[in-house]
Amino acid sequence: MLKTLRDDKAWLVTQPDHAEVSGYLAAHWGNEEFSRPGYYADSPDPERLGAETVLAIAEHDNGWWEWEAAPEISAEDGLPLGLSEFLKNPREGIGRWQRGIPRFNKDHPYVSLLLSYHAYWLYYRGIDAESEPTFTHQLFSKGPPVRLKGDALEITLKFIAEIEEMQSELTSRLAGKPETAGWLKPEHLNPHVRLLQILDGLSLSLCSDLIFPRKGEAKGFGEDEIDFPDVPRRNWEDRVGIELRPRGEGRIVCQPYPFDRDPLPVYVPARIPDLRGTLPIAARQHSWWLREPKQLLRYEYCSA
Repeated sequence: MLKTLRDDKAWLVTQPDHAEVSGYLAAHWGNEEFSRPGYYADSPDPERLGAETVLAIAEHDNGWWEWEAAPEISAEDGLPLGLSEFLKNPREGIGRWQRGIPRFNKDHPYVSLLLSYHAYWLYYRGIDAESEPTFTHQLFSKGPPVRLKGDALEITLKFIAEIEEMQSELTSRLAGKPETAGWLKPEHLNPHVRLLQILDGLSLSLCSDLIFPRKGEAKGFGEDEIDFPDVPRRNWEDRVGIELRPRGEGRIVCQPYPFDRDPLPVYVPARIPDLRGTLPIAARQHSWWLREPKQLLRYEYCSA
């Protein structure tokens, strides 16, 4: 659960809903200046490759499905644990990936491969923060994560090895078919891995206060100035920075502009319970927040 406490209210967005916003942005990514997913290099079937990439981006948090159905509750506020609270237990966080990465193995191995790289670069930062800076997630934009030690390091190293084993099996399957072998080339794989990171970050900036702004403290929900570096434009060698500048009332200017519609409306489903006053003990039980209807928070990306 993405949980942001502000203005005496809790802003709650489920991980799958946040990921679906990422997928929506992926489906609209690309115009005369920016290549669409699947079109970063020559491919015999770029539409299929693009569709697999969009699916991966839309389902990158599918490992949270089961948890979100019955989330753990915070003893402090009676709400589901927020992502940062939940990830204090490294085993639990890794468990979401162990469930989510292989979910599409059978019919969509490229989807699982992209998910594996997304998890890999998130966790590898705690082992070697200086490696491959191009694949640094916006979550680490204010500096590398704390270097892991002790049990956390041991657990993470084991998980990294597990990811590499999954990647070996997935790449063997993809390489064994002429129609998908080319998808493994860096000119295809690298921009898709990076695009997943970028669109995860864009969605997080609309759904929470987890993404660090260009200056000042994070507000979240489309209210921060944010710079995204190393965004693939026409191909992997052609990468640019994108600046996001809020202009009020949910309007966000992007420079340069990467989407196929201008403006592009974006809707985030959120529950926003009021936390003022003391809730009765009986109310502070599992799922009490479900009494709040989901609201569609509207945003609009546009060019300058």
